[in-house]
Amino acid sequence: MKQDSPLTLDRLDIRILNVLQENATLSAADIAERVGTATATCWRRIQRLEREGIVRARVALLDRERLGLNLVVFAHVKLANHGRDALEKFEHAVRVHPEVLDCYTLLGETDFLLRIVTRDIKTYEAFFLDHLSRIAGVQSVSSSIALSIIKETTAIPLAAR
Repeated sequence: MKQDSPLTLDRLDIRILNVLQENATLSAADIAERVGTATATCWRRIQRLEREGIVRARVALLDRERLGLNLVVFAHVKLANHGRDALEKFEHAVRVHPEVLDCYTLLGETDFLLRIVTRDIKTYEAFFLDHLSRIAGVQSVSSSIALSIIKETTAIPLAAR
C-alpha cells in the first residue's frame, strides 16, 4: 500500500536504499553483507520498502548512445489555453510517445518541460513536425539541444551511507 506522507526511514533503510540504487540486481544476502545486517532482516526491510512504495521498481538502465539514441532535446512547451481540460489533453498526448522520457508541469513562462531522446536532429525534426507541434492547444515549442551531459543519475540523494 502506497503512503501519501513520507515513510520514516532509519539508517539501515537508507543504507539498503543506497545499495539498491547502485545495483538492484544484488541478492538480499549480498545487500545484507554490504549494510551489515542479517539476510532475513534485510529481506524484510526490502519487502516493506517495496510494499510502502519507496522502491517503485527495479529496472535495467540502458545506454541510450549505444542504442543509437544520440540526441537529447529539452522542449519548453507553452499552451494557448490553461484550463484543466487543455492540460490533461496535453499530458495524455505526450504519454503515448516513447521519445518523451520526462514531462514536467512548470510555473512561469512555459507550461511543460519535456526531455526527449532521438537518433539525430532529423529524427527530432520529424517528431516535432509530426507529433509535438500537432498536439491540440500547443501555442509554442522552444527546443534546446544538449551538447554534452555533465551529470546524469537516477539516484535519489539520501542522508546516511
